[in-house]
Amino acid sequence: MKKQVQVTGDHGLGQMVHIVHVSEDAQELRAFYERVFGGFVYMGVDEPNYQLLEDRYATLLMIGDLCIETMSPKMPADPGLPVGRFYTKFGRHLHSVGYKVEDLPGLADRLLKKDVYIGRPGGGRLTALDPETLYCFPSPRDTAGLLVELSVLDMPGDPRDLDTWSSLAPMWRDHPLTIERFSHVTVGVKDLDTAVKTYVDIFQAIPVAKGTDPDLRAEYQTLQLGDCLLQFAEPQSEDSDLGRHVARWGNMIYGFRFLVRDVDSAEAWLNRNDVRTTRIREGLVVTNEEDSFGAPIFLGSEEIEGDPFAAA
Repeated sequence: MKKQVQVTGDHGLGQMVHIVHVSEDAQELRAFYERVFGGFVYMGVDEPNYQLLEDRYATLLMIGDLCIETMSPKMPADPGLPVGRFYTKFGRHLHSVGYKVEDLPGLADRLLKKDVYIGRPGGGRLTALDPETLYCFPSPRDTAGLLVELSVLDMPGDPRDLDTWSSLAPMWRDHPLTIERFSHVTVGVKDLDTAVKTYVDIFQAIPVAKGTDPDLRAEYQTLQLGDCLLQFAEPQSEDSDLGRHVARWGNMIYGFRFLVRDVDSAEAWLNRNDVRTTRIREGLVVTNEEDSFGAPIFLGSEEIEGDPFAAA
C-alpha cells in the first residue's frame, strides 16, 4: 500500500519530499546513512546523480518514512552556485526540506503577495510563477531561516509512492535502532513567536503543541505543515548545543528526530558503529554531530501531544 499523505492549507502542501543534508562527499554520507541507519538507497547506489546546472552530486534514500537527499558540490566548491555557496559557508550541515505542492502557482502567488522573496531554479528572483515552473525556493530570510523547496514533482522512484511501500516498514522496525517513524524537523530560531506567526500566516501551518524542554533548554512550538511536523525552538541560553547553533548561524534548520521503540537499543547500536551519543533523558538520545556529518540526529520514544500522525 502507498503511503497515505496528509495535506494542509488552501494550496495542497503535502508530502515532505526530503530533507537535504550537505557534505563534501554525497556518496560517503549516503554510505553512513545506509550502514548506521539502515537506509534504503533508491538513487545513487553505485554512483551519485550529477546535475550540471548546480554542479552538484546527490543520492536519495529512505529511513523509515523519511527521505534524505545527501548532496555535495563538485569539488572544489564553486561559491558562485547555490550548493557550492552553501557548503563554503556552512560546511557539513542540514540544508533544507522539500514539499510536494498540488497548486504551486497558487501558493507562490500567496507568498509573493506577502512580500516573500522567491528564488528561481538556478538563481535569481521570481516576480511571478510561470505555470511551467516545477520548483522554487522562498528565501530563508522570509521563512524563519528554513530553506524550503516547493515542488510539483515527486522524487522519481520514491518508495512511498509505490504499492509495495507498506512492506518496507519491517526493515526499520526490526533494525536495532527500532525506528517506528519520522517525528519532526527542528529549526533553531532567535524569536519563537515571530517564527510561528510566519508559518501560520504565509504557509497556513497548523499549531500542534508548545512548551518548554528543560533538558534541551529551549522554548518550542510544533506545527504541522503538510505531511510532517516542524518544531521551532528558541534556546533559553547560548550555553547549550541549540543555543550555540543559533548564536552562530541565526535562524536555521538544526536537526531532526525519529520516534523509536527502544532507546537503549538505539543508543547501543549507534555507539557500536562509532557514533557517540548523549542521553538527554530516559526517553531521548542524540548523536554527536561530529560523528553524524554536522547534523544532530535525535532518537526518542516520547510522543508529541496532539501529534496528528500518532495513529497513522
